[in-house]
Amino acid sequence: MLRKNDTDPQGGLPGGAKRSFLVRHWKAAALLLVLLLAAAFFLLSRLKSRPAGGTETTAEYVEVQPQRRSISNTFSNSGTITAADSYNVTALVQGTVLTADFEVGDQVQEGDVLYTIDSSDAMNSLEQAQINLEQAQASYEEALDAQYVQASVGGTLVNFNVRTGDLVQAGQELATIRDDSVLLLSLSFPAADAAGFTVGQSAEVTVSGTFEHLAGTVESVSGTNGSSGGIPSCTVTIAVNNPGSLTTTQAAAATVGGVSSLDAACFVCQRQQTVTASSSGTVEALCVTPGSRVEKGTALVQLSDDSLEKQVQNASNTLRNAQLSYENAQEQLEDYTITAPISGVIVQKNVKAGESISTGGSSATTLCIIYDMDYLEMTLNVDELDIRSIEEGQSVTVTADAVSERSYSGVVTSVLVTGSTTGGTTTYPVTVRIDDTEELMPGMNATAVIQVASAQDALCVPSAALVRGSYLLVTEDSPSAANAAAEMKAPEGYVYIQVETGVSDDDYIQITSGLQEEDTVAYNASLMVSSDSDEFSMGGFGGGMGGGFGGPTGGMGGGPGGGMR
Repeated sequence: MLRKNDTDPQGGLPGGAKRSFLVRHWKAAALLLVLLLAAAFFLLSRLKSRPAGGTETTAEYVEVQPQRRSISNTFSNSGTITAADSYNVTALVQGTVLTADFEVGDQVQEGDVLYTIDSSDAMNSLEQAQINLEQAQASYEEALDAQYVQASVGGTLVNFNVRTGDLVQAGQELATIRDDSVLLLSLSFPAADAAGFTVGQSAEVTVSGTFEHLAGTVESVSGTNGSSGGIPSCTVTIAVNNPGSLTTTQAAAATVGGVSSLDAACFVCQRQQTVTASSSGTVEALCVTPGSRVEKGTALVQLSDDSLEKQVQNASNTLRNAQLSYENAQEQLEDYTITAPISGVIVQKNVKAGESISTGGSSATTLCIIYDMDYLEMTLNVDELDIRSIEEGQSVTVTADAVSERSYSGVVTSVLVTGSTTGGTTTYPVTVRIDDTEELMPGMNATAVIQVASAQDALCVPSAALVRGSYLLVTEDSPSAANAAAEMKAPEGYVYIQVETGVSDDDYIQITSGLQEEDTVAYNASLMVSSDSDEFSMGGFGGGMGGGFGGPTGGMGGGPGGGMR
């Protein structure tokens, strides 16, 4: 009966239920016990380090002298090396490749011919565009000419038959022009001698008064039509080219074949032209003055009319369209010769002579790829917490995984203010330029170390000594102890002083004011753990949380404070 009661879960001993619970949850109970023991150990170790009065008695301090040294603050990040510039060469036209006289690895200069493409269709289009342009130009000139009444012959404008503002009709006489480029002389010669003259025979003309001798030509010889001094005579007409000085008021005599004329006569114009309007309109302006010499095609009268203006405007638009078409055809013809857009090295050639290429959409073909290798670049994605320390012009040391035991110099050339956010973290692109390339190549993975700040001959102390970001623990006999911070309670034999800091690295921090070289600085070494250890650094915790557990009223100093290392 007793054995049965020991195993009966419903009515056994009172401790049966508790044992059953511990059996079911023994793992959780064990973990809780371990956590409680760890917390108790931590609290006991802290209590042992301070007496009841709050003064440290067991802490061990390392005492060091400030040092003069060079110090620099750096930022490190990784990225991929790229060429200074790269260009995918594509075609704007389609056709068969005629030439492609280059190979991968060749150095090319901007403007060098890479490809020529069959352009026979483009040449035909250009020729047609040129014909259309010439026709449009002629039509435009005709439309302009329609606004003006022009001289049909060269000569002297005798008079206008209209005035400005007159309304004229097509066919109406507007002006008279005398053609005085050739003047005529009608002279009497002895009939017996004139019978031997021929049309076209040379004559010598002598101008009366000036005795100027001019060359002339026999235009006609009439039959006997009179007499002079009882000698039968006939009329001979002689044409004289006007040198520009002759007028119809001047007279002259002539000699033909050694036979002199029997008289002298005034010059007359060879012909006279009446100018008429070719269309209706209002006289807008008279373009020349009467008595002026005009050439064939000279504008005499300007007419205005709505239909004429519309005709000119339409012709002008047609001419402009023809010009644009011709220019487009020229540009398209140039596209059949593909040149290098940048200077660099051919790193990829996808199309060779004899192949056909197409354009547009997904069918566009990359003919070749050019890298500008004058310098290299790499882009770093810098966290938002560090970006304010990066500036253009900062020096960079670059090392590549593929090139061992060698570093390269670079410089920050760009810090973009537009970042990208992923997973709640924002990064900003920083571009580094590398001029000293040598063995580096695009695509290599590299690490860039940016020198954020540096100081030479700087007064430095270990970073672990800084408390609350601006306090140091020094011995009471230090010269700077006279400036002890009253609000900070220090261990016996020490005082806290407030300092200003500068550049820092992983191990040291620059003190710019508040500390002297003769001071002795102390810090609690037992709170610091090696940087290679995975344990939590109590010194770092103390520095970040305000200088240690002592705080402004406690006595125990903390670890390093300050900014980014």
